[in-house]
Amino acid sequence: MQDLIDRLHEFANHDFPVPEVSTYLETYQFTEMDRERYTFFEDTFYTRNLVFRDKHFEILVLCWSPGQVAPVHGHEGEKCWARVESGKLQFCNYSIESESPLVVKMDEQLVGEAGHLDGPAEIHSVENIFDEPAMSLHIYAKPFDACDIYDIEKKTIDRVTLNYHSKFGELC
Repeated sequence: MQDLIDRLHEFANHDFPVPEVSTYLETYQFTEMDRERYTFFEDTFYTRNLVFRDKHFEILVLCWSPGQVAPVHGHEGEKCWARVESGKLQFCNYSIESESPLVVKMDEQLVGEAGHLDGPAEIHSVENIFDEPAMSLHIYAKPFDACDIYDIEKKTIDRVTLNYHSKFGELC
């Protein structure tokens, strides 16, 4: 993982240039040995497992059991990439047409298998609609501790505090 951390620090010096970061993440080799330390699944919710965090970026591994979903949410205007490491995930990217009343439009819906890179996403949902577990690697250029959740049916925006299931390989 140190090679990823070092390269992301280089990208931070240039405000995370999207084409370069995307190309690097498409080819990055996240080894099985590195994955094991951050792989924690739960039956009732997807897990957010912190790998690294500083003022420039954070790296997380998210573990998704079948049927688990991250609802439509924003990334505080920051750049975010998600790469499927195992299994398959459905990504839906959205744009806000109006906040009052809330009108959100789906721009793109796609299924990503291992190796698929999504991002940088601004507003999206992620869901494991399949019968097998999935794992994804997430890079957030700049870290944030809360985000907005967009409830399309209720037409509401709720602010939620984000939590980790594990930090640096240790359960919280």
